[in-house]
Amino acid sequence: MKLIYCLPLLLLNAQEPPVSFGVSTRLVEVYATVVDKSDRPIRSLARDAFEILDGGQPQQLLAFGSSSDSLSLAVLLDTTGSMRDALPVVKNATNLMIDQLRDIDSVAIYGFSNGIELLQDFTQDKKAAKLTVRRLRAEGATALFDALTRVSQDLTTRQGKRAVVVFTDGEDNSSVLNMESAVVRARKSGVPIYTIAQGDALKAPRLVKALESLSENTGGKLFKAQKSSQMDEIFQEISADLQASYLLSYRPPGGGKGEWRPIRVSIKTEKSYKVHCREGYYAD
Repeated sequence: MKLIYCLPLLLLNAQEPPVSFGVSTRLVEVYATVVDKSDRPIRSLARDAFEILDGGQPQQLLAFGSSSDSLSLAVLLDTTGSMRDALPVVKNATNLMIDQLRDIDSVAIYGFSNGIELLQDFTQDKKAAKLTVRRLRAEGATALFDALTRVSQDLTTRQGKRAVVVFTDGEDNSSVLNMESAVVRARKSGVPIYTIAQGDALKAPRLVKALESLSENTGGKLFKAQKSSQMDEIFQEISADLQASYLLSYRPPGGGKGEWRPIRVSIKTEKSYKVHCREGYYAD
């Protein structure tokens, strides 16, 4: 059964709250995707359908982004030399996902090998984004963790819903950052990361564990592609999750720095909808 994936984080100077404050507001932000008992995504829930408990206490939503709100999607693709055989399939699957974006959504295309390169900045022009993907070439080593950190940081300046989709087929052998530092920074950025591992990446248990940690700690998912024919299905599942996501924000209750704050999210209006969340966050 597919569940809700949600992400708690602390966000400074949150933008566009539905009520006005005289001072900047520190909010906890939660990404959520809702499905019914038949595993169908629910895209029409209103703000008052959600209930959030922080430390067992109900919280008032101060900002709400519905599934109809715009999305900023960063696509980060492995373009190292080992990708020569897999890259054509990945390109096709990526472009199918871009086709599923709505006119109000934006997408950016990044490639990484020895370093990271922004190949197409955020755009609503699907044709331009797809052309960029088709032009990708495979060469160089793998600097995955540096690339993920850069993309997560870029997305923090975007308004509304945000997400990263990253594909890799090999172990990181060129990053300045180690995987532990990358996981910590990704958690702080608060952007959901969907990771897809294939080929040699699946033969590196430490890398798979790091990718799983990245996804679980940011509200995304890890996909293990055992064969190229799975690519279209994987990218389409990610697309469905992204299109059905909600963005919920509330002001955190007082608590000591570093204190663990358990979170529970439920749907008040329909008990049959499935909810699965991370257990909480550490107060900053």
